[in-house]
Amino acid sequence: MALALNQVYRNDCVKGLAQIEPGAIDLAFADPPFNIGYEYDEYDDNRHEDEYVDWCTQWMQGVYDALKPNGAFWLAIGDEFAAELKVAAQREVGFHCRSWVIWYYTFGVNWKYGFSRSHTHLIYFVKDKTDFTFNANNPAIRIPSARQLVYGDSRANPKGRLPDNTWILRPQDAPGGFAANHDTWYFARVAGTFKEREGFHGCQMPEQLLGRIIRSCSNPNETILDPFGGSGTTFAVAKKLGRRWIGFEMSKEYTQRIKERLDKANVGDELDGPEDPVSSAPATKSRKARKLRNSHGDAVFQEAVVEAYKKSADGRSVDQLLADPEANKAFIKTCKKQKIKGSAAVWNRTLVSVRKSGKLPKKASKKSKPVTMKQIDAFAAAAEIAMQQLRVEFDQTIDDIFCSPELAEVFDEVAAGYAPGFSPREYRWAALAVRKKAKTWKRLAMEQFEDWLVEPLPEAIPLSTAVEQECDTPGTYIVVGKHDRPLYIGQAYNLGGRITQVANAPSWRELEPVAIQLIPSDEPQFGLQSTLIQRLKPALNSQLLIPPKAASAEAEDAVLAGA
Repeated sequence: MALALNQVYRNDCVKGLAQIEPGAIDLAFADPPFNIGYEYDEYDDNRHEDEYVDWCTQWMQGVYDALKPNGAFWLAIGDEFAAELKVAAQREVGFHCRSWVIWYYTFGVNWKYGFSRSHTHLIYFVKDKTDFTFNANNPAIRIPSARQLVYGDSRANPKGRLPDNTWILRPQDAPGGFAANHDTWYFARVAGTFKEREGFHGCQMPEQLLGRIIRSCSNPNETILDPFGGSGTTFAVAKKLGRRWIGFEMSKEYTQRIKERLDKANVGDELDGPEDPVSSAPATKSRKARKLRNSHGDAVFQEAVVEAYKKSADGRSVDQLLADPEANKAFIKTCKKQKIKGSAAVWNRTLVSVRKSGKLPKKASKKSKPVTMKQIDAFAAAAEIAMQQLRVEFDQTIDDIFCSPELAEVFDEVAAGYAPGFSPREYRWAALAVRKKAKTWKRLAMEQFEDWLVEPLPEAIPLSTAVEQECDTPGTYIVVGKHDRPLYIGQAYNLGGRITQVANAPSWRELEPVAIQLIPSDEPQFGLQSTLIQRLKPALNSQLLIPPKAASAEAEDAVLAGA
């Protein structure tokens, strides 16, 4: 790619797209001018119809060329040219249409002599109609079914369900018939009084809408393109969800405002706006359903699950059962054999709930030996990175992830990409160990390493040079990516081994680390790791390790001043 990632370029999109290396982009989202006479500061939104369609065909061809073979393209467009651009995208450019979604919104523009506009078309294209990314099992894009929300039915699929087709007049006319999962999506426009309103652009997209698209059609660390930067929502959401981004904006003012907005956004931040603007179930029944989901049934149900656990766990703790795929399969098999209602995720979650409530019989599990960080040193960093990436991607705790066999397998795959060669049980146990020790490390950060909030850091060594050096001591390391971006801060008992792992592991190579900063020590200093995470905010570190803000106002002021 000729252009650097995580940048917004002030440029005409047709010219800018020509500078992107072909096949470099995973997902593109475009919200172009609608050609309805809107007053932009540096663009004429009142072109002849043929000229407008020709121009759109040009930049859509640029998007097509920039996408990977399995890439996807979402187009947001108004009524006036939705049909024309869909035809051009398919017949002239070569895209295949997977869905035509309607974004229904409130706070639309009022028309004095016609029906008020309250929707935008979202057309979902792919380059290859059989090879594309669509994360159907991502909990963040699924929503509860009627069985879950209204009826509290234990037979309901705990994953919820994916979108179906629907027609709706107004949500207030059919409160039980409209939900955010349909192909008519309901998100309020970002009105002038909304907290998330940036204020410099009149057509700001809601972050939750972009979140659904990005989560559905891309994965962490992949690259998102927006040819029309506008208010910068695509880039902000991509950053929060752990993606890379690139795009263009003609306006000098908008480009500067986008950069200011991105400076305030961090990987892992929550998206602005409500996830589900409409509740489709009566309040009393909804509360009943939530209670059912939280408690996982009554005492009889819990007792049956605990009994299945005692029969199959062979003395393992609940954490050990979740960390060992084979042991968990045995527990699930026993639950099925005893004909307990529910699913693997529900049974596992019930065990966690019973354990946390202190109601798990003491004789049900044997006391396990504590795990030392030295024992898991070779794969603990990979487990931590997998925790963070799945937290951002799925908005789930580590318990939620391990309770779901499907998500646990995704966790295993992500961890293996950073530290190949270990078993799922080892990756999962390392994640649980990191979570358990996080509280201690955060306390050490505040007690012993506050000075490192302003202490000068060592010079970065090119990764290729570091690999050739002998560095078998323990210590702290900072993996640096392009443009001096900190990717990950870790601890190791053998810095040389960790450097080699960073240089060779498939997922690390995908991130293109270019340098490493080393702070050798007699023993790994996990409090120092937490302090530096707080200072540098790398994308891949677990949020569990970030301590509260340092008590020293002096130190914080120095950091803000760029010390």
